[in-house]
Amino acid sequence: MTTGIHHITAFCADPQANVDFYTTVLGLRLIKVTINYDDPGTYHLYYGDERGTPGSVLTFFPWTGSPRGTPGRGQAGVIRFSVPAGTLEVWAERLGQAGILTLGPQTRDDTEVLTLADPDGILLELVAGSGNDLREPWTGDGVPQEMAIRGFESVELWSLRPDATNRFLESVMGWSLVDQNEERSRWQLGNGGPGAWVDLPHHPAPSAGKMGPGTIHHVAWSIETDSEHQRWLEQLQESGVPVSHAYDRTYFRSLYFREPGGVLFELATEAPGFTIDEPLETLGEKLQLPAWLEAQRDRVEAQLTPFVTRRGVAFPA
Repeated sequence: MTTGIHHITAFCADPQANVDFYTTVLGLRLIKVTINYDDPGTYHLYYGDERGTPGSVLTFFPWTGSPRGTPGRGQAGVIRFSVPAGTLEVWAERLGQAGILTLGPQTRDDTEVLTLADPDGILLELVAGSGNDLREPWTGDGVPQEMAIRGFESVELWSLRPDATNRFLESVMGWSLVDQNEERSRWQLGNGGPGAWVDLPHHPAPSAGKMGPGTIHHVAWSIETDSEHQRWLEQLQESGVPVSHAYDRTYFRSLYFREPGGVLFELATEAPGFTIDEPLETLGEKLQLPAWLEAQRDRVEAQLTPFVTRRGVAFPA
C-alpha cells in the first residue's frame, strides 16, 4: 500500500537562490546535498523536517544555465504545504518582507490557502489547518514552532488525460476517491490526512509541459518495506504498466513509471533514510557521493556551481 507522498522532485536554475528561499524564507531544513545519480554534473538538494521524514521531503536538481521549463499537462503542477490554522496572515507578512508576492489568504473547500511561487516560478500553496496535522516541524532555520511547515498537505497533478488518470489511480494505485466537484477530484492514499491527498483538476493547464527549471520532475509515493516494493514491481508488470527496475538511491529504493496522463511517478521505500551516511545533527553539511563516485570526488566537485548555506557551509567544500 502507498501510505502518502514520500517526496517531490523539481528543477531549479540557481542553487544559491533555491537554498536561500527554502531554508531562510520557508524554514525547511537542508537535509542532504548530493548529486543527481543519473546526471552527476549537478546537485541533488533535499529539504524537509529534522530527519527528512517521508511526506516532508522536497528535492531539486539545479540546471544552471538551462532554458526555463514550461509548467503544463503531464506534470505535477502545484505543491501544497500544511501549516497551522490562523497563521497565513503572518506567513503573508513574512513572505512580503522577503519580496515574495502572494495571493490570499483565500478560502477553498473550507480551508484557508495562501498562494505563492518559488524563485523559479513553481507554484506553492500554504494550506492552514487542513486536518489534524500533528507532525513535528523543523524550527532550526528560524521559523517559529507555532507557524512552521509540517510537511506536504497535497500535490496537484496536471494530467494530459484526466479521465484515464482517474481510472488508473483507482484501479492500479488503489487510492480512494474522497471528494469530487466540477473543478477537481481528490484522492486519498492509505488512511489519508495531510501528506496523503492528491488533487486532479478536470481542466488543468491548456498545453503540455516542457521539462526544465521551474517545473516539477516527479512525485514519489511512500512504500513501507522492500518486500512490498518488490510486490509493487510485480503488480505493475502484471498490469501492463511500463516500469523501471529497482534503483538504489542510497536513502531509499525506487521504481519509476508514468501514469496514463504523463505524470512521472516513483515508488520509494521509507528506509534506510537520510542518516545512513551522516549524523542527524549535521545532515546536509557535507557533499555526499555514492560509493561508486567517491574516487572521482575532485572531478565531480569541479563541475558543480558553488553556493553557501545560511549556516555558512560552502559547497563544494
